[in-house]
Amino acid sequence: MGVGTIARRYAIALADVAESKNEVEKIQAELNQWQSLIHGNRELSIALTNPVFKHAIKEKILETLIQKFSPSQTTANFLRVLLKNNRIAHLREIAKSFSEVIEERNNVTLAKIVSARPLSEDEKEALQKSLERRTGKKIKFELSTDPSLLGGIVATVGSTVFDGSVRNRLKILKERFINNA
Repeated sequence: MGVGTIARRYAIALADVAESKNEVEKIQAELNQWQSLIHGNRELSIALTNPVFKHAIKEKILETLIQKFSPSQTTANFLRVLLKNNRIAHLREIAKSFSEVIEERNNVTLAKIVSARPLSEDEKEALQKSLERRTGKKIKFELSTDPSLLGGIVATVGSTVFDGSVRNRLKILKERFINNA
């Protein structure tokens, strides 16, 4: 079973608990903090994930961290389960999957927007409304710029690409001229 599948299973289970306790935002923030803490510190990451270290030592380390940082009971228990099942190394992927599961349940989707220049607030708002109409979902943006587009935007929502760039229009015109020549 791949890491993505494992991460998704744990994320779904945690999302179920988080929603039942109305703690989704809190747990999401805590998961991100914990994955940054663990994966941002090489020694800590090795201590918690390396099979050479005994499980009792790993438990002591985790309990010390839980005492120090005082996460919610749900997050603390989840971290204990991950450690017990030797899945703490996958915390980054689980945190990402958790965010994706919550967004799916809230009918939110990510739109990756590449524009030739930074978009104004009015343009972002108009684009968001247009994409929400087309997809039937709430849109969350990931914005970037690429001057090689020459103008316009390229929006990727899931596996659908809306290419309204000047570069693409010029490419289409070029193909038409070549085919008609």
